[in-house]
Amino acid sequence: MTDLVEWLVPEELWVLFRRVAPPIEVIRPQGGDRRRAGDREALAAITFVATSGCTWRQLPPVFGSAWQTVCRRFDQRSQARVWARLYRVILDELGARGELDWSRCAIDSVSVRAGEREPLAGSNPTGRGKRGSKIHLITDRNGLPLSLAILGANMHDSLGLEPLVRGIPPIRSRRGPRRRRPAKLHADKGYDYDHLRRWLRSRGIRHRIARKGIESSQRLGRHRWVVERTVSWLAGCRRLHRRYERKAGRFLAFVGIAATLIRRRCPART
Repeated sequence: MTDLVEWLVPEELWVLFRRVAPPIEVIRPQGGDRRRAGDREALAAITFVATSGCTWRQLPPVFGSAWQTVCRRFDQRSQARVWARLYRVILDELGARGELDWSRCAIDSVSVRAGEREPLAGSNPTGRGKRGSKIHLITDRNGLPLSLAILGANMHDSLGLEPLVRGIPPIRSRRGPRRRRPAKLHADKGYDYDHLRRWLRSRGIRHRIARKGIESSQRLGRHRWVVERTVSWLAGCRRLHRRYERKAGRFLAFVGIAATLIRRRCPART
């Protein structure tokens, strides 16, 4: 079990998690309860659910805690926005080491199926009208997500550009002040609107947006392929293949966990 926990939650990730998440004391009013698993084991169990795609009830008992306890801790951490703060700390650490490349960023989205009662979900026009949600993201030149958001599948991609750019947190740099604006932003034809180009120019961001009816849709682009690779990395977390969470905050928490795990795969700038 120790090897499995250390593999799912390496020491570096555990140290950063302890910086943003205070320990949870489990106390039953009737008394007589003992904690059967620590926070690291619970974090490993949550990571296992995110990567394997299993339900909470299918969680193996090897993690030393009942699935109800792990699910409850996940909800507590999600309500406290621990996963967003954890990823913010990771971005600060990477920025301080100069491992974030702001020279060419890219934006894209991916649709996932959703149930009938989930908020921030809508009929997907490209999926025969089935309900779904869209994960919108901006990545740096290496493919590391800088900003994440969730919208309904019936919302046009262009509606996510401004909130995503505004949602980039102020991230530490190796030198100088914190940074939150890319030097250049690449996007596909879904963002081909003059008002978006004007808005980006007003914020000092150069843009390279594919033009409808001019550029071939068969060519992904020399620099835009990076965000497509990150989308495939997100798909490595099988919990994101379909949205099971009714609360948007819980689904966004799994997206944040997936972005945290991408750090293992994303190559550093040389």
